[in-house]
Amino acid sequence: MGRSRGGFSTKIHLITDGKGRPLHVTLTPGNRHEMTKADELLEHAQGLALIGDTGYDSDAFARKIRRRGMKVVICCNPTRKKKRRRLDRKLYSRRYKVECSFHGLKRFRAVASRYDKTATNYLAMVEIACAWQWLN
Repeated sequence: MGRSRGGFSTKIHLITDGKGRPLHVTLTPGNRHEMTKADELLEHAQGLALIGDTGYDSDAFARKIRRRGMKVVICCNPTRKKKRRRLDRKLYSRRYKVECSFHGLKRFRAVASRYDKTATNYLAMVEIACAWQWLN
């Protein structure tokens, strides 16, 4: 778990299907970068395109996505000066489904408040919340 001024923090990384239902979830400490789990998420990705936020903007990661036969739909980091990718706005507009999935997870008080002291227990609670999203 990561340490910040507010205490322990954790980032939830999520792969969803086209309807926003979780396919794979993993955790990192809050002070780690998103790219530390990018390869693990890519292993579980399905479909014709991978839609991600700016934290996953990397030329190496984009090459790995293309090698899997998927289209890269990741918004470029605003500080990027060279090799800016064109963004398919129509596909990127579907990223709200991922944000809705995160909102559904945060509706569980134990997930939003992070009562668990260990990452293993917290991940188990997040996975229960993911299963609940599949059931509803």
